[in-house]
Amino acid sequence: MTLFDLLLESLVQGTVRSVDVGLFWTAVVVESEGRLRCGLAATHHRADHEHAQPAVGEAGDLEQRSASDLAQLVHSESPTEVAIGLATINALLPEPPQTIALAAEAYIARQGEATQVALIGHFPFVDWLRSRVAQLWVLELNPRPGDYAAGQAEEIIPQADVLAITSSTLINGSFESLFALRRPDAKVMLLGPSTPLSPRLFELGIHVLSGSLVREIEAVLRCVRQGGNFRQVKRCGVELVTLEAPSKR
Repeated sequence: MTLFDLLLESLVQGTVRSVDVGLFWTAVVVESEGRLRCGLAATHHRADHEHAQPAVGEAGDLEQRSASDLAQLVHSESPTEVAIGLATINALLPEPPQTIALAAEAYIARQGEATQVALIGHFPFVDWLRSRVAQLWVLELNPRPGDYAAGQAEEIIPQADVLAITSSTLINGSFESLFALRRPDAKVMLLGPSTPLSPRLFELGIHVLSGSLVREIEAVLRCVRQGGNFRQVKRCGVELVTLEAPSKR
């Protein structure tokens, strides 16, 4: 069973209230069990969608679809539609009760100074984290100084004690291939605001989920619509949380 299959079968029912595809973030609001919930996912697009095949096939009518149907867009070939589907999933997932108010970088740093970390995606905390672990490899599609090219994944990932994978890989389709390169005893984290906070993912061998919960829906939606980056969106009312798999005795 794929990661998306696991998620889709664990969703609560809901009614779509709004779909916003911002410059950097996509937000879907659903009404479920008498309350509104908002899910986020990183907006992705391909340049060829601007003047040819549309990035969102039913743009303008998405709010007429059922929430479960909209979530199925995670299987689309358009990364923009995948983001809409993932944001819908994040809105429909039951909120896990055991989350801790801890950002991903703090969790990784807690693993100890002797830890070797492979981080997929260049996050703003890279410089802060680099001095707190023995080795930090940052793998990026568009490497910055100090990063490694994504093509070096096969060489680097098997060396890591901790493999931290950006949840944007769920949208661009690279998660499965990266996950397969992990060392058998490595601790695996899925991180970023797009991360689905579902304990079902622990069944796949993921150990830690570090994502986001939208606490102030209207303020966050305004920021998303007006092109806010995540730092701006977070200030409007998003909480960073971490969910850890139960330890085996």
